[in-house]
Formats: sequence, C-alpha cells, structure tokens
Amino acid sequence: MNRSRGHGRSDRFTRTALRAVTVLTAGVLVFGASACGGRATTHHKPGTSHEQAGGSVGRLLTADDGSGHRLRQVDAKGAPAVTVAVRPDSEDGWNVHLSVRNFRFTPDSVGGAALLGRGHARLFLDGRPLARVYGPWYHLPASLVRSAGGGTGLTARLYADDHTAWAVGSAPVQAAASLAATAQPSAPVDPRSETAPPASPRPDTTLEIVVSHGRVSPAPGRTEIEKGRTVELRVRSDRADTLHVHGYDKESRLPAGKTVSLTFTADRTGLFEVETHESDLLLTQLVVR
Repeated sequence: MNRSRGHGRSDRFTRTALRAVTVLTAGVLVFGASACGGRATTHHKPGTSHEQAGGSVGRLLTADDGSGHRLRQVDAKGAPAVTVAVRPDSEDGWNVHLSVRNFRFTPDSVGGAALLGRGHARLFLDGRPLARVYGPWYHLPASLVRSAGGGTGLTARLYADDHTAWAVGSAPVQAAASLAATAQPSAPVDPRSETAPPASPRPDTTLEIVVSHGRVSPAPGRTEIEKGRTVELRVRSDRADTLHVHGYDKESRLPAGKTVSLTFTADRTGLFEVETHESDLLLTQLVVR
C-alpha cells in the first residue's frame, strides 16, 4: 500500500512538471516573437538593423512624382542614378535598357521598407504609367504602346521598395528617351546621284516634354548625359512661350500647339536647368558628367 501511494504521488509530480515546462516554453516563444520590436518587416533579416527595417532613409517629401507616389529625397552624393537606351526589336516593339548607378533591382523585396540604392523602376509613355521593371532589360511590345494610347516620350524612373520615388533636389531620379528617334526613316535617295545624301546624325539623348494647362509631363526630373553627347529637346506647349537651356544659352520660340525641336552638344559639365521663360516652368534638369 505504501508503495502504491508513493507511485501515485510520483505520477502526479511528473504531470505537474510537464505542464509547467509547456507553459514556460510557450511564454518564451511569445516573448521572443515580440522582443524584436513587434511586427516584422520584409527587410528585417540577419544583418539588417531595426533602423533599416523601418525605412527611415532619406526625407519623405509631401510632393509626389506626378503619378501619386511621394518623393523620397536623398543627398546627391551617392544617390541612385539611371540612364535609358531604346532600340527597335527585330520582331516586335523595342528593347529598353536601363543602366543604373548606386542602385540595384530587388524584386524579392518589393512592398518592403525603403533601403538606399534598392528598388525597381517604372516606365512612363508621355507621362502615362506604362510598366513596372525589375531588371536592366525590358521588352516593350508595340501592342502595349498602342493600348496605352500611343506616344513616343519614354521615361524611366527609380523607386524604392515601398514605392516612393527616389529624388534629388526635389526632382525624381529619372531618364528619358524617344521611341520615334529609334525608328526614323532613312533619307530619300537623290535620283540624280548614285548615292543617298548623308543623313543627319541622330541625337544621343532625346527628351520629349509636353506643357498643358501649366503642368509639365513627364514630371520634371534629372537626366544624366555624358559630356560630348548630342541632346535633342522636343517640347510642345499649349500656349506661346520661350524654351531656354540655362548654362548653354540655347533658346527657341514655342508656338502654341506645335512641337519644337532644339538640339545641342553637351560640351560643358554641371547641372543645367531647362525652363520656359514666360510661364517660368521647370521642364527638366540635365546633369552632364
């Protein structure tokens, strides 16, 4: 009898101890999940600090990029940068190449916190959203251009993972190119000669800008240009105005409703603003390096 009572007390002690261990383990798991600062973020991985996970890089401005995405301003030194090149595809549409600096594409982190030099790009056609891009190459089908309403002014803009637009000097980090410039017809053959007349050299960079009701499309940004390259500005305004390139002292009249082309060689380095005189609108900024 004494031996049976002893076994009963031992069994009850064992069950009580197991329940205590279970409760203690659950408490440790709950505490461990919350001790890291609460809700986890996409970027809170080994080697990533709490400050990075919070996406506090740069300064979030109240202004947006013209398409509803707020600007995230960073210092010019070490800021993300992009250039865009377009060439016709042999089968359909165009092949778009984005060359980036101080930036890398992070498709696996889209929707997470903003980390400097990471994110994705968006393409705009004459200021209208066209596509989101997660790498340096993108095939742009002709059908997509037609469904977007057509146009020739292609703009590539860089965004953080949280969909804010990277900005320097309150201007989005972006670059522009023209689809029309990549598919110009060859010069006609002079029937009085055996050879065709030399064609005019195509500009290295073409920016297409539209001014309507006091708004600039695409939204003013910065375009990086290599020194010595040829730049063509194609501008259309709904009111008569004057186009002016600061630093190069290039000007052209803008008749209302007509597209005006202004071409020059970027032979000076620095930051140069392009604006209208009468309406005093900033059209774009050229960074020549």
